[in-house]
Amino acid sequence: MFLFDGPVKAKATLLLAHGAGAPMDSAAMTAIAKAFAAVDLRVARFEFGYMASRRTAAGRKPPPRAEKLTGEYIAAIDALAAEGTLVIGGKSMGGRVASMVADDLYAQRRIAGLLCLGYPFHPVGKPEQLRTAHLATMKTPTLIAQGTRDPFGTRDEVAGYELSKHIEIVWLEDGDHDLKPRKAMSGFSAADHLATLGKAVSAWVDGLK
Repeated sequence: MFLFDGPVKAKATLLLAHGAGAPMDSAAMTAIAKAFAAVDLRVARFEFGYMASRRTAAGRKPPPRAEKLTGEYIAAIDALAAEGTLVIGGKSMGGRVASMVADDLYAQRRIAGLLCLGYPFHPVGKPEQLRTAHLATMKTPTLIAQGTRDPFGTRDEVAGYELSKHIEIVWLEDGDHDLKPRKAMSGFSAADHLATLGKAVSAWVDGLK
């Protein structure tokens, strides 16, 4: 099942997966989808099986390792069968999973790019456990939107990582892992950052081949 936002005849479709702990219809995912829909992008959100099972089963089934979700991501691409420009990605873990399959799909011309929203460069409090090895050799045009105080990778930390030249980063001042700033600290509201994000992603999509 997909949740759709944005015009059917959009200039591109964004297939987005959720993060490890919140579903596809979380407040953060919904706000982001609405921001993209406002700039002529079609957004399709989906859930991995472990998250979908939480809607009907008692308890909270923990997420599997990201590597074990790649098959489900590819199945979602197949099921969506999008026409035209397709960008894959997601929030946090969802974007990480998409990044693991992106290069093969890009080489097959099945996708045009990768969009990661709050990439989990390392676990919280464990900056030595980097999840960046494959990012150094990425061939897929990639845009990462990251808050400057994201505990999964701050601007100062990411500055020291080896990342592919095909990766661009949009930094959102004082944003946390949901890209939300503290207005009293930064002068920006969450709405400000979502508007900035929408414009940045729209412009980046325009440049994809």
